Amino acid sequence: MSYSRSKLRSHDLAGQRILITGGAGFLGSHLCERLLNEGHEVICVDNFFTGSKANIEHLVGNRRFELIRHDITFPLFLEVDQIYNLACPASPVHYQHDPVQTMKTAVHGSINMLGLAKRTDARIFQASTSEVYGDPEISPQPESYLGRVNTIGPRSCYDEGKRCAETLFFDYHRQHNVAIRVARIFNCYGPRMHPHDGRVVSNFIVQALQGQDITIYGDGSQTRSFCYVDDMIEAFLRLMNQDETTGPVNLGNPGEFTIKQLAEMVLRMTGSKSKLVMHPLPQDDPKQRKPDITLAKKVLQWEPKVPLEDGLKHVIDYFRYIIAK
Repeated sequence: MSYSRSKLRSHDLAGQRILITGGAGFLGSHLCERLLNEGHEVICVDNFFTGSKANIEHLVGNRRFELIRHDITFPLFLEVDQIYNLACPASPVHYQHDPVQTMKTAVHGSINMLGLAKRTDARIFQASTSEVYGDPEISPQPESYLGRVNTIGPRSCYDEGKRCAETLFFDYHRQHNVAIRVARIFNCYGPRMHPHDGRVVSNFIVQALQGQDITIYGDGSQTRSFCYVDDMIEAFLRLMNQDETTGPVNLGNPGEFTIKQLAEMVLRMTGSKSKLVMHPLPQDDPKQRKPDITLAKKVLQWEPKVPLEDGLKHVIDYFRYIIAK
């Protein structure tokens, strides 16, 4: 499909000064690259807890790119036109490593970035998550679904942190008229994923390439919907630069695959002889993930274009390169 630009502000608003928190992370680095390619000034802020300088080192020589090492749980004073708030550990391995800091990043970080947006009259984008729906009772999940969540489990630092961040965004919007855009991201994948972040795509590919057993939690019947990074970044820009909705808007690929199907696809595409090994399902791990993207189709004129197998080819090539280094 081709994307229509009707009802959308142009992505190419010349002279925009754009702050990206978590800009050295997986999604953040792709967003930095895209915005620079469209002629904007980009300020990348990251504390490098999960982000990597390797993700953005090819951008450092660009005169419109600025890198700041900073933890957004502390205030930041800049002059900007737009803010993309992507900073927060997003995989169980990382956010459970320091759950208190994860919650601080989601909550204190949002307060600081919303304060900056209020002061500078900047539009601000929040990278929320499908995890706000918890372990859902309905599928696909529409934005109107309020979720089935556990407020005290091992995943709650992330899930509840993101739910609280959404609350803060809408309260700043109602109370202070801050221009917000809120995206709920469903299982994005692509090059620059951390090889040891514990997410299923990176786990399976790295294990397959290294000849290790493929670790499946549960019986493999739980489902996920995988959206390639290029499609996701396009959706970010479309949501940020339209005036019809604040969100939240589900962003993801409604194509649904079982975890076992994904593992078998990775084995076939890598030519690996790895074996599938089942382990107990972690507490509160969602059994089903599938976005209802009706709103994104209507308001953003967007839906994913990259089939899972095509996207996996790029990620497999990326991890082959990383592992060979």
